[in-house]
Formats: sequence, structure tokens, C-alpha cells
Amino acid sequence: MSYEAVSDVGLDYRLCHYGKSRVRFRGPKRRAQGEYAVFIGGTETFGKFVERPFPEMVERIARVQAINLGVVNAGIDVFLNEPEVLSIARAAQVTVIQVMGAQNMSNRFYQVHPRRNDRFVTASSTMQRVFPEVDFTEFHFTRHMLGALFAEAPDRFDLIREELREAWMARMRVLIERIGGDVVLLWFAGHSPAEQWQAAEDGIGPDPIYVDRGMIEALRPGLASIIEVTASAQVLAQGTEGMRCSELDRAAARRMLNPAAHEEAAAALVQPIRALMA
Repeated sequence: MSYEAVSDVGLDYRLCHYGKSRVRFRGPKRRAQGEYAVFIGGTETFGKFVERPFPEMVERIARVQAINLGVVNAGIDVFLNEPEVLSIARAAQVTVIQVMGAQNMSNRFYQVHPRRNDRFVTASSTMQRVFPEVDFTEFHFTRHMLGALFAEAPDRFDLIREELREAWMARMRVLIERIGGDVVLLWFAGHSPAEQWQAAEDGIGPDPIYVDRGMIEALRPGLASIIEVTASAQVLAQGTEGMRCSELDRAAARRMLNPAAHEEAAAALVQPIRALMA
């Protein structure tokens, strides 16, 4: 059963559609009229296991209408493939894009599902030539596949990692250009973008995967601002405190940011958004 079909321990995400989009977003559904801010991103923007994710906090504190278009496990592709999303964002006074990882998007080596970007669909002929010993029918999710490939051949894996980083840069530039207007890029994670993913024992590291400060700074010319929110040590020490999840989901929740981290993100965003919407 997918996350879309259930609530997490009484947490109602009030899932909704916008226009003809088949993607289900977190509600309550807003009317894309008048002045509003749009929030695009992955699991953190959606607020998995969190009663009030940071877009809702910003809405309450800054007193601006916020449209949450976060999608669990999203990559850049899900937004580029949704004309309705781009239309809503283009009409906004400001669009906040959470930095998403580079693994969940189609590239020269593999394709992902157009709406559920963490789902691995197929390996390209290029991928099969690089890893002829691998049976790709065994994989259903991108992270599982990447971890297995790194364990199989870390020397050859560098080709995939660099392709993902280059594809991420190109795709982000397209997304920012198509939205236009004032776009704020948000780094929201439990670690700084300066921390090197190359040191990860599994070859992958924490989300957002393979994105570093150099990649983010390269996008600055097309942005209104870049906001960096690295959850504080005190907040990270709280673990899953305040998160609404079952014991079965506790391990997954530990990899996500808790409500206190969302408060830190909202606090960092309020003033920049107010200034852009003034």
C-alpha cells in the first residue's frame, strides 16, 4: 500500500490534485489566485510524519497564502513533467524550491517513473554496457540500485555519480527558467552542503544526494536568493520527537527532519518571503 492511501497515526494529509495533474499534493487545497507563495520540493516540503510542515508555518507567521506542492521522494522530473505545477508557480509572487537529490530523475544511465521519481524503471543500453554483470530487473528503487552498483564496482560507479550531478544542474536550470520570477532555493537538511558525500561508506550519503555547495552556488545568477538551513545539533538530538508515525515507520522517520527542524526552516524563510512579496 502506498503512502498516498493511508494516514500516519491520525495525521490527515488531505491529499489533493491541482487541475489535470495526476500527482497528489498535500492539502488543504488552495486556490491559485491573488498573491501567494509556492513551495516545491520533496519529502521535507511535503512534511511526511509532520503535522505542520514549514510551508504551513511560513503561511501562519508571514500571513501569506502558501501552496504546498511538495511530493514525497520527489526528484526534479515530477515538477518538470507537470504543466499545472509550472503554471501555478509562474503565477506566484515567490516560489521556494527545496534542494532535492540527484538520484531521482531520468538520465543517460536509467529512467525513473515520471511521477514517483524514486521508482527505478529501466536501465539504458549505456548502463548495461558499464555494468554487464548486473541484473537490473532486481531493482525497484533508485537508492537500492545505486547502493548495489557502488558495492559491485566503485571505480565504474563514478561515471554514474558524475552523470547525476551534471543532469541535476541542467534540470535545475530548466526548472528555474520555466518558473521565472522570484525563485528562492532552499537547502534544508541535517548536514551542510559543504560536507562531502564522497566520504559516505555506501557511496551515496544522506539526502539531498550528490548535491554540494558548488552546484548550488552555480545556480545563484537565476535566483532571488539562496537560503541554507542545516538543522541544529539540538534539533537533531530530538530524533523523531513530535513526529506522527507508527513503530513500523520509526526507522524511516529517523531519516527525516522533525517538527523542530521545520520550525528552523520556517524562521529562516519568513523574512525573505515577506520582502519579495512586499
